[in-house]
Amino acid sequence: MQSSATVLVYSDDANTREQVRLAAGRRPASDVPPVEFVECATLPAVLKRLDEGGIDVCVLDGEAVPAGGMGVCRQIKDEVFHCPPVLLLIGRPQDAWLATWSRADAAVTLPVEPVEFAASLASLIRSRLSIDA
Repeated sequence: MQSSATVLVYSDDANTREQVRLAAGRRPASDVPPVEFVECATLPAVLKRLDEGGIDVCVLDGEAVPAGGMGVCRQIKDEVFHCPPVLLLIGRPQDAWLATWSRADAAVTLPVEPVEFAASLASLIRSRLSIDA
C-alpha cells in the first residue's frame, strides 16, 4: 500500500478547506492510506500544483470565486495528462447535472457531511491507487 495519498483541496474559502480536512480526518477509510492535504485558494495555484505531479485526488469547491470548481474541473480534465479523480463540492443537490457536465468523478453537497464525504473521498483514492498500481 502507498504510504500516503495526496489530496488537493481548492476553495477560496478557508472555512470550506477546513471542513474538508476535518471531514476526511487523517484516514477516510481503513483500507486507504493516510491523506496529506495540499490547499489551494486560486486557480493558478491549482494548475501549478497539478503540473508538479503527485496529486492523487482533487477536491474542488463548486462555489469558489472567481474560478468555480466546476469550470476548474472541466479545464483540468481537458488539460492535465492523467488527471486525478475529482470530488466536486456543490451548493445544492440540484447542481448534480453541472457536476456531470464538468466531468467530476463524484459530487457531494455543501456543507460537507463527514460520513458521505469520507466515503466518496475513499472511493476515489481506491480507484486512483488501483489505476496507478
